Amino acid sequence: MNFNEIASSLPKSAVTSIDGLPYPRIATGKVREIFDLGDALLLTATDRLSAFDVILPDGIPGKGIVLTQMSLWWFEKTTDIIANHLLPNQAAEFVRHGLHDRDLQLRSMVVRKLTPLTIECVVRGYLVGSGWSSYQKNGTVCGITLPAGLRQADRLPEAIFTPTTKAPKGQHDEPINDAQGAAAVGAATYQKVKDTSLALYRLGHDRAKQAGMILADTKFEFGTDAAGNLVLIDEVLTPDSSRYWPADSYAPGRSPPSYDKQFVRDHLLALKWDQNPPAPRLPAEVIKQTQAKYLSAFEALVGR
Repeated sequence: MNFNEIASSLPKSAVTSIDGLPYPRIATGKVREIFDLGDALLLTATDRLSAFDVILPDGIPGKGIVLTQMSLWWFEKTTDIIANHLLPNQAAEFVRHGLHDRDLQLRSMVVRKLTPLTIECVVRGYLVGSGWSSYQKNGTVCGITLPAGLRQADRLPEAIFTPTTKAPKGQHDEPINDAQGAAAVGAATYQKVKDTSLALYRLGHDRAKQAGMILADTKFEFGTDAAGNLVLIDEVLTPDSSRYWPADSYAPGRSPPSYDKQFVRDHLLALKWDQNPPAPRLPAEVIKQTQAKYLSAFEALVGR
């Protein structure tokens, strides 16, 4: 779907829960809900928004639709690198399982049942966020020594793979090094995950550059099928899993504006909120501008 079709399909109010389905809900995350369809899973993105690991009381109308449609677009672009979890004919799968609601379809994927790996696969091409904080302390990121004298948001000499643990709900993911990653998933799988993640990042970075954006960093998740084959799962290269910057305003030495929920984080920081539940309500203008940022990233990549 193109930008105009997506923009015209967004709900007026945020959809923060998925109810009334005749299938068991087997997992609820910060944004996604997973239902067991029997021979497959329904992965649905709500419009919930989290900041500082707290789900906010206000969602962003249509955010889940934008995330899902962007993931579908990227899944199609990345099949030459790795297979993904999507069942081949999504429209037919929705019909087969009696899922006829259009809003639900736009924010959902019918996917294969796979075994998720126990690590999060992060690739960084620029020095920002927690990577910048680590570099300031000891010149390293996840055990990788970087050249001296780098500035905040500088592009790295080459993209680096900086995996983390996959922490239980309510806890923080922790960075791990190559040895810890190999111990967690096995040396051969870890090497394939590392190589695949870097290849996906390079593809994403090149495509973002064509769209006038910079893909600073991103997170991938992988699973394995019954035969042990590696499969790309969850979401891919969205503003929730990635840090996109507008290329025309990029300048090293500061944290550039991004297409994600950083706008909301900055608003919450200005309120001096203690980052514990309950989170404060968001003003209508913050919600509107955050929605616009998600839509802008989609439009830049996919076009009208």
